[in-house]
Amino acid sequence: MDVDVVNMFVLAGGTLVIPILAFFASFYMWPAAIIHVYNWYWRRRLGLQVVYSENRGYRFCYSHRGKPGPGRPSILMLHGFSANKDMWLPVAKFLPKHQHLLCIDMPGHEGTSRTDARDYSIEGQVKRIRQFVESVRLTKRPFHLVGTSMGGNVAGVYAARYPNDLCSVTLICPAGLPNESPFVERLRELEKDRELSGSLDPQGIPLIPSTPEEMEDMLKLCSFVRFKIPQQILQGLVDVRVPNNDFYRELFMEIVGEKSRHSLHENMHLITVPTQVIWGKHDQVVDVSGSSMLKEAVSGCQVDLLDNCGHSVVMERPRKTAQLIMDFINNQHNTGSGSNNSKKLS
Repeated sequence: MDVDVVNMFVLAGGTLVIPILAFFASFYMWPAAIIHVYNWYWRRRLGLQVVYSENRGYRFCYSHRGKPGPGRPSILMLHGFSANKDMWLPVAKFLPKHQHLLCIDMPGHEGTSRTDARDYSIEGQVKRIRQFVESVRLTKRPFHLVGTSMGGNVAGVYAARYPNDLCSVTLICPAGLPNESPFVERLRELEKDRELSGSLDPQGIPLIPSTPEEMEDMLKLCSFVRFKIPQQILQGLVDVRVPNNDFYRELFMEIVGEKSRHSLHENMHLITVPTQVIWGKHDQVVDVSGSSMLKEAVSGCQVDLLDNCGHSVVMERPRKTAQLIMDFINNQHNTGSGSNNSKKLS
């Protein structure tokens, strides 16, 4: 989810960033500009460079740092619905500085090409991510794939489709499973309204806010931790999102449609690479019961459940997330367990 302001809050230690942002806003800077400036600042401070890769007429945008080397695999990170590569900044802060890390804008998001619905289904996104992997030559050595929410759905299906590309995979609160949640209940209400009216009210989708109040409601839905965010910053987050809301609605209808809604569930039995699942126990968007489904379906699946944490694990528990991912990768490498670990790692 798009929670950049809270990502900044975490990155700066949680005490100074919000007052600083409010200070700049008081000097009549556009709130949206503040968001962009802070993302730029933290990418620079963390050593992440933004790069564009053109492949067969399609443009990928991603940030990266480090170089492939012996001993540890490269890590490719897939963000969730309506977010972008910068949502991983809080986690990047706690990953080893020499770690080869790539954070991509998912299809249609931020700097990556925006085409049509064919690329927005889960299968379509998997194909585009495979195209990106080939374009930056990540296929030279097995890499570790991380995905959260929608990106977790994509990562799981990718692991099922292209096991030889991966040494392991981490799924963080992944979508694509038939588990109940307050958010799913809200979707059912929207479906009923659509059946009655013949169309879906776009203003009713909780993950596509168009006002500061709706943005605040979305953050409450996605996070167990309650943050007090100044009105200027909420307005800035809305200003950044609103020009993209038509795309978000198109994407949303595609990933909750019949072809994509349960993609991970339909493919999880095909996952053979070492798999880690991280989930917030208080997730209101994608219920934590999905972790049990994956543990039962995927052989040797490791499940890490986080107390006092909701759907936005990356935002709420970045240090713990980074630690769990690196511990899992190191354990797989050191023990040599898993079918793909005999391959040479980057």
